[in-house]
Amino acid sequence: MAQVEYDAASRVYPGNPPVRAVDQLSLKITDGEFLVLVGPSGSGKSTALRMLAGLEDINEGRILIGDRDVTNVPPKNRDIAMVFQSYALYPHMTVADNMGFALKLRGVNKTEIASKVREAAGLLDLEKYLDRKPKALSGGQRQRVAMGRAIVREPSVFLMDEPLSNLDAKLRVETRANIAELQARLGTTTVYVTHDQVEAMTMGHRVAVLKDGLLQQCDTPRTLYDRPQNVFVAGFMGSPAMNIMQLPLASDGVKLGETVVPLTRDVLSEASSAGLSSVTFGVRPENLVLGSTGIPVTVDLVEELGADSYVHGHGPDGERLVIRTDARVQLSQGAVVRATVQDGDHVHVFNSETGERLKASGAVTPDSSPAAGTAASLIK
Repeated sequence: MAQVEYDAASRVYPGNPPVRAVDQLSLKITDGEFLVLVGPSGSGKSTALRMLAGLEDINEGRILIGDRDVTNVPPKNRDIAMVFQSYALYPHMTVADNMGFALKLRGVNKTEIASKVREAAGLLDLEKYLDRKPKALSGGQRQRVAMGRAIVREPSVFLMDEPLSNLDAKLRVETRANIAELQARLGTTTVYVTHDQVEAMTMGHRVAVLKDGLLQQCDTPRTLYDRPQNVFVAGFMGSPAMNIMQLPLASDGVKLGETVVPLTRDVLSEASSAGLSSVTFGVRPENLVLGSTGIPVTVDLVEELGADSYVHGHGPDGERLVIRTDARVQLSQGAVVRATVQDGDHVHVFNSETGERLKASGAVTPDSSPAAGTAASLIK
């Protein structure tokens, strides 16, 4: 096991202008940590992983595994094991042969290979499949074989490149729980790439969010959710996404429809010092409530999820809004409701020019909550 460090590492593809797929990435991953790289397509997350694996050149900076600079070390000498989304199993080999193939290439004796394969198969519940070929396995079983092949090598670092993307939704949930449990048991440093922010939030000790090759924020899932550093992270982390609006400042807060959401003096002072007359305001669906006051929202879709429902709609200026509400509140498409902030302590305020979070985060909780009512009273 070992720590990993990206030290101002960049991958630049030639062109006019050159494309900085990963731009000055500085990131330390501690020994035994499960770190998730997440971002939209083209953000540089897979390139960053391939740089660590030695499959992409490093044009600037360096990468260290443990205390060793591996910037120019061939992939086979980096003591890493990689799990791909495509499984990459040999179809003519049995499960046992696939799992032990890397050890065979190293010249490890058959007895030791068999012992390590059985041990890994036990961890992954694959004992009864060892004599089967990959074509006789389900997608989830094939992915476990690919993980087993990595485990038997006992590497310093596991690298996983969207390993669950080929699985169906139910199996994806089950397998990500298995991966997290297995990593905790083995204690191997793991770098995991995904575009699925729900996957990132549920698996990683820390999550590094990338956009256009630049690291936006790296922190625990809870901190990313509760205190995003900029508008991009705020909108990317969380499902459904945070509601983000441009709102004018008032003397004691921001105007949301007919109401004013109070902000602390520190936030208002910071906004004033920056010369802002409006701010980018964010509130998550669970912190918006239906009531008799607030911003009018035209219902576009009601997503029923059992105990809760998500009301998808748009405000008077076309801004998209999502509100989490009780499933018993029955709303039809086209209905107009009003929404306001339930808890001012859970709002997010950003500089409308830079997109960066105002440092004095937070808001004063309003003295009274919006008037509650039946579904009929909420519809105008």
